[in-house]
Amino acid sequence: MACNYVDAGMITKMFLAGAQNLEAQKERINELNVFPVPDGDTGTNMTMTILSAAKEVAALENPDMESVAKAIASGSLRGARGNSGVILSQLFRGFTKGIKNYDKVTIPVFADAFTKAVETAYKAVMKPKEGTILTVARAGADKAVQLEEEGEEDLEVFFREVIEHMDYVLGQTTEMLPVLAQAGVVDSGGQGLVEILRGAYDAFLGKEIIYEPVTMGEPVAATVALDEADIKFGYCTEFIVMLQEAIGQKKIEGLKKYLESIGDSIVVVADEEVIKVHVHTNDPGLAIQRALRLGALSNMKIDNMRLEHQEKLFKASEKQEEQKPEERPELSGKKDVGFVAVSIGDGLGRIFRELGVDYIIEGGQTMNPSTEDILNAIERVNADTIFVLPNNKNIIMAANQAGALAKDKNVIVIPTVTVPQGITAIITYVPELSVSENENSMLEEINRVKTGQITYAVRDTSVNGKEIHQGDYMGIGEDGIIAVNTNMEQTIFATVESIVDEDTELLSFYYGEEISEEDGEVLKEKMENKYPNLDIELQSGGQPVYYYLISAE
Repeated sequence: MACNYVDAGMITKMFLAGAQNLEAQKERINELNVFPVPDGDTGTNMTMTILSAAKEVAALENPDMESVAKAIASGSLRGARGNSGVILSQLFRGFTKGIKNYDKVTIPVFADAFTKAVETAYKAVMKPKEGTILTVARAGADKAVQLEEEGEEDLEVFFREVIEHMDYVLGQTTEMLPVLAQAGVVDSGGQGLVEILRGAYDAFLGKEIIYEPVTMGEPVAATVALDEADIKFGYCTEFIVMLQEAIGQKKIEGLKKYLESIGDSIVVVADEEVIKVHVHTNDPGLAIQRALRLGALSNMKIDNMRLEHQEKLFKASEKQEEQKPEERPELSGKKDVGFVAVSIGDGLGRIFRELGVDYIIEGGQTMNPSTEDILNAIERVNADTIFVLPNNKNIIMAANQAGALAKDKNVIVIPTVTVPQGITAIITYVPELSVSENENSMLEEINRVKTGQITYAVRDTSVNGKEIHQGDYMGIGEDGIIAVNTNMEQTIFATVESIVDEDTELLSFYYGEEISEEDGEVLKEKMENKYPNLDIELQSGGQPVYYYLISAE
């Protein structure tokens, strides 16, 4: 018997099953990423985005269509990470606009909702590119409208044909973008979207699917109330390592010993395929970098325990103020202009703080912060106007989304795509100038900064005609991979040569956590010999994964 509508209960089941299927396929989707860099990948970002919404949906006791739609839209919007996560959240936002006013969702309603989803997502992207998740989503909407116009009434047929068409168009993305063709892969974001719909379809067909978000267990040690001064290690860091190959007890003990050297409250549980890690540390990047040697990471969660402690005190203070409003103190220390920056590494954090950044979001290339992370940072800065420096092209959309959600504050996102651009932006700021004048000067100056990043390849691939093998050193510029070599120094020199031109006056090197100051000084001396007319600066960045961040100005 044909089914011609679904209710709020079925929409809930389908959404949660879609989230679960995406989570299950996450690492396979990560492998589709063209650039073989050890950073936050599409599958991870999309999964964290949808799981943020899934938690809100799963918490609904008696869901109706409006409450389900609100939970999906709000949860994904705030949990969005990376460009793929932001686009996914916009697809959900548009889709839920189409279904929220109906008790029963029929094929015409689905067709309209799919169309609204695509329209909303396309509007959110400044320069939409075909061959991406947007193309696959539009194919689904087009097929849905076609089936509706043809009079299709059976939802089972409708869902099956929409997904089959999306999967077909997904296969065509390999030829739509040259970079995908060279790597021989389909678009990772589009693959993620198809996996969500496949999971939803399975739930519609009645397959038994239990939504169980993967979470880390609580640490063995009991939780006790602490004064902030007693918090020796400020970041509660949790993640799962998906092992590349089976490892022995010696490597597991080596990981434990290393974690003990940088923190406490260590919990390491391993089997043949995964390692679950929990550690309190002052530098989550160190734990992440060490774990990346063993495999890909998933379910990463970093909480600032000092901020949580402060927030508890703040909430307690708010409660007291509500009880005695006449004794409520006036806000103090308010500024006209404040700064929020995304960065990771003690050295880079110190540089930003010294330059006047009010709030640093721990994250970046190795871990894209969510829209909510950025929004929380904005709300914590006591200023009328706040400049946000994403410092990564994969964070700009989430920053813009956070700015749109911020209340009673003028939020200006400076589209810095690298940390050196962020440093240049804040150096450019002049308090005596107006907000608009500062915005214009920042935008002008960051465009004069050329950046290179030195890291390593995590898998074999081919990008822009360059054959890359796992373990190779790579120099990455703003437009892609500049240099590949088995020798780090040769990679660095090739990268610098490509970003230096006749207008360059200053070369800055920020060395990462795996590079010693002595090695950095040796490199600086060699650069001074090769470029005697340039000023060469060397600073400790402390960033994970990237051996050097280089800027030419």
